[in-house]
Amino acid sequence: MAKNIQAVRGMKDYLPVDTAIWQCIENTLKQILNSYGYSEIRLPIVEHTSLFSRAIGEVTDVVEKEMYSFKDRNGESLTLRPEGTAGCVRAAIEHGILLNQEQRFWYIGPMFRYERPQKGRYRQFHQIGVEIFGLQGPGIDAELIMLTARWWKALGITEYLDLELNSIGSLETRTKYRSELVSFLEKHQNLLDIDCKRRMYTNPLRILDSKNPDIQKLLKNMPTLNEFLDTDSREHFNNLCSLLDDMNIKYHVNNNLVRGLDYYNRTVFEWVTTKLGSQHTICGGGRYDGLVKQLGGRTTYSIGFAMGLERLVLLIKIIKPNINLISNIDIYFIILNQKMQSIAIQLVEKLRDAEPTLKLIVNLEGGKLKKQFSNANKYGARIVLILGENEIKKEQILIKNMLTGFQQTVNQRDLLTNLRILL
Repeated sequence: MAKNIQAVRGMKDYLPVDTAIWQCIENTLKQILNSYGYSEIRLPIVEHTSLFSRAIGEVTDVVEKEMYSFKDRNGESLTLRPEGTAGCVRAAIEHGILLNQEQRFWYIGPMFRYERPQKGRYRQFHQIGVEIFGLQGPGIDAELIMLTARWWKALGITEYLDLELNSIGSLETRTKYRSELVSFLEKHQNLLDIDCKRRMYTNPLRILDSKNPDIQKLLKNMPTLNEFLDTDSREHFNNLCSLLDDMNIKYHVNNNLVRGLDYYNRTVFEWVTTKLGSQHTICGGGRYDGLVKQLGGRTTYSIGFAMGLERLVLLIKIIKPNINLISNIDIYFIILNQKMQSIAIQLVEKLRDAEPTLKLIVNLEGGKLKKQFSNANKYGARIVLILGENEIKKEQILIKNMLTGFQQTVNQRDLLTNLRILL
């Protein structure tokens, strides 16, 4: 007997009981994005590998260890996108829509990273992201954060999320701080774990957000990046904090927050929760004012964020464990044998023409009445229509209200009128 083929490790199926929750959440997120005047952009899942190595950084974990890359038949190296920002920037440059223009985009879809699968982290995961181009001041930074805060309010999860905020300054700021940090770490190499030793010369800033408590204790003796900020970055950050204060958005300044990708500058932020264990970041982003030029365009002020939908869904399920958003159907249509298919289909299609929002299912196979009523109950049908031999002869149909048990036989031509009364 052939062995069953299962899903690839780290890539998950979502059944209707799951997708109903996803659709409800996604619709809420999209409605708020549209209300802020942002427009959807749809991007390829596959990009040239060089796009990510140039944008994200050669020595980041994503590029070094986590990308799904392969060569096509022409020998070109292609990669399943590990994140959305690089592709969005590539598209904006390619289509010439950045020159002297403001752009506000959002996108949604699967991303791919070869990581160790665990709760809230998969190898195929889904993100909703926002990218904004052409706006320089802290006002747009504040708007993005306020937009996400509105998401949490709409979803009823505000009290379970905390905002962490930092400024990592300019490239010059980070270069100076990097030298100071490396010198400090070299003096304490014997106290570093394997991961920090690996990053010490390639990406030392990532050590700042190490989850190892011993490393965090060590770093308390190290000057913070904030102490090295250039004047413009400091002013930008202070103005951002003032705007958030004015809007009563609570935040915690985390001087060790740097984010995991090389393209960030100035503002970085994360929304975190204590409900998901180690996978505590729900949403994160920041400024990347140098990325457009880095990928071949002109210098363009840019900011964005991305949110992992798996983690958001998981958080909502933890907070609301009894949530079940599969909606019941309105009408279940029973026929007693397959000879009645044509009449049933014609009646149902007329109903759909007249009332497009009705949810109707027709059992086209016929069968025992008891079994069909059981199916109607399974779908939570409010109304059952029954078509039998007598009803066909008299051009009638039986209507049963599943909530009250009341039933009546009506002429087929009067079916819609009677259903409107009942529904």
